[in-house]
Amino acid sequence: MVMSSVKTATIDIPPSIFSPVLAVRAIDEQVIKNTQPHQHHCGQLFGTMRGLVAVVVGEHHWIVPAGRLVWIPANCTHSLQSYGPLQSWSIYLDEEACQRLPADPGTMQTTSLLNEAACRAARWEAGDITEAQKRIALVILDEIYSLRHDAIGLPMPKDSRALRVANALAFNLSDNRSIAEWARWTGSSSKTLSRHFIDETGMTFGQWRQQARVLRALELLASELPVTTIALELGYETTSAFVAMFKRWRGVAPGRLRKT
Repeated sequence: MVMSSVKTATIDIPPSIFSPVLAVRAIDEQVIKNTQPHQHHCGQLFGTMRGLVAVVVGEHHWIVPAGRLVWIPANCTHSLQSYGPLQSWSIYLDEEACQRLPADPGTMQTTSLLNEAACRAARWEAGDITEAQKRIALVILDEIYSLRHDAIGLPMPKDSRALRVANALAFNLSDNRSIAEWARWTGSSSKTLSRHFIDETGMTFGQWRQQARVLRALELLASELPVTTIALELGYETTSAFVAMFKRWRGVAPGRLRKT
């Protein structure tokens, strides 16, 4: 997902609900989704309900798990790539609404009410909306204005070889190859690859992989899969090893988090 060599398209979103909510669209893809770099003249909130997705907005590059959203200000070039099935929605906002939101892109935690309202609005027919629908649109705005940036998105490296490794891991988080093995796979050295991860993500390669696994684990925990099944899916030989890693990153055991 290198954006500098690709021409950016501007995609206009015609009003289909009512200002300041211009449109709401939903995605339910069972195959990998990959969009080319583009931008809109309006702001966009991209929310995920299922799946792991990489989102590039300008110079920012995050892996975003289910339950989080990305704020994309107007006229910001962006693209996305999913790592498997994806359920998501996008809300497009006019200039007035954008003025009440951050000037810079960022990740936020969504709410169950915003998810439900967005999915419902995405099913509306084009044309004038009813008073009941207008109230739902106002709920969407209220929920959006209450959102705050968080740091849950995982930064991606910019170097092409390190990014290749990060993307391969995101597709298969159970891959336990060492940094030396990944370096050989990319035709690099382990020292060079390690340096790119530290300089460009603020984490060692091992820390980055663990954080990526935590993000996927959060989604799988929400799906009610057994903790042992999650541990095996993420490449851990024992449940206890997975639980210990999860507690280091989240400060709570995965089973305990599920009960909160």
